[in-house]
Amino acid sequence: MAKQVSKTYGSALFEVALESNTLDATLEEVLFVKQTFLENEDLNKLLLHPNIEKEEKIKVIENIYKGKISDEITGLMIMLITKGHQKDIISVFDYVIAAIKEEKGIGIAYISSAVALTDSQKERIEQKLLETTKYQTIEGIYQVDADLIGGLVIRIADTVVDSSLKTQIANLSKTLL
Repeated sequence: MAKQVSKTYGSALFEVALESNTLDATLEEVLFVKQTFLENEDLNKLLLHPNIEKEEKIKVIENIYKGKISDEITGLMIMLITKGHQKDIISVFDYVIAAIKEEKGIGIAYISSAVALTDSQKERIEQKLLETTKYQTIEGIYQVDADLIGGLVIRIADTVVDSSLKTQIANLSKTLL
């Protein structure tokens, strides 16, 4: 359900930004609002509290954001609260961020390795991804996962490349059985 909500509302905001040629401004504002939500636990608690009326939650959003961000983004948050989807605000913004970056040719690569990678290794990985994908820029999000034993797992858009030793051992085990 959360994916459907984020896709429905996120794609609507993305389309408005695309049609009005405000992708950069929308991206900046969505990142700003998402950051305030992530940094302010009290705001999240207030929006998710079942005993606080929707009207009160809407007033809080208007007081915080009115005049600081576009009416489209403020209106979207108000609509989500009105429909009872305030818990999905971050996922809607994540969808918008990904859609705008995709439109601008920025690939987001999630890269897991068994050990921390050096800057030169990260640079080589990102360069290889630029050569093998349609993206003009790559944003690498790196994570260490010791369970991989060795190798890498790279996820970019809907594609996963798993060259980890963990997977290779599992595949070999299946073959031998």
